Amino acid sequence: MLNGLRAGLVGLAFLVFGVAGCAPASAVGLPVESATAAASPAGQEAASDRIIPEYRLGVADKVRVNVFGEEALTGEFLVGSGGKVSLPLIGEVQAAGYTISQFQAEIAEALKQGYINEPRVSAEVLNYRPFYILGEVNKPGEYPYTMNLSVMNAVATAEGFTYRADTRRVFIKRADSAGEQTFPLTTATQVAPGDTIRIGERFF
Repeated sequence: MLNGLRAGLVGLAFLVFGVAGCAPASAVGLPVESATAAASPAGQEAASDRIIPEYRLGVADKVRVNVFGEEALTGEFLVGSGGKVSLPLIGEVQAAGYTISQFQAEIAEALKQGYINEPRVSAEVLNYRPFYILGEVNKPGEYPYTMNLSVMNAVATAEGFTYRADTRRVFIKRADSAGEQTFPLTTATQVAPGDTIRIGERFF
């Protein structure tokens, strides 16, 4: 009988310690989902921040050019289909693809060629390229760009989400890019001139 009692205790110990040693994560206080998430690579869903590069002029942008002390050279001009601005006295100056500071330097350099010794030039963008919004908004289409535009402002401009909209993330394609990038759909995500914004459909 004593031998039988000992055998029973050994068998009980095996069940307690042997099973615990090979128990699944959930049996020892760690959910299976947490273990899986920890092994997943970060950043799969969306980038946390969007950096808007310095604005570069493009076709149909409207700019104001001011040449200090030269009223005849000061005015508002449009970037033509060839990417250039036609200015008094110096003719066509390259604008498309240039930042405002580069555009100013281009004008100043042209004026130095026999016109003004030390030209002081400033320029500003009056009308930016429009942005486009597609997908699950009530009025998709083309809209005028305004400074410091966020994706939430853009959605509001398009009269809000449809009932099918995924309100957690947004897909944005830059004017000079071939593909979309995914970002959080919050007021912190900024829109650049010429962007195409797409609001996806949520999964039910």
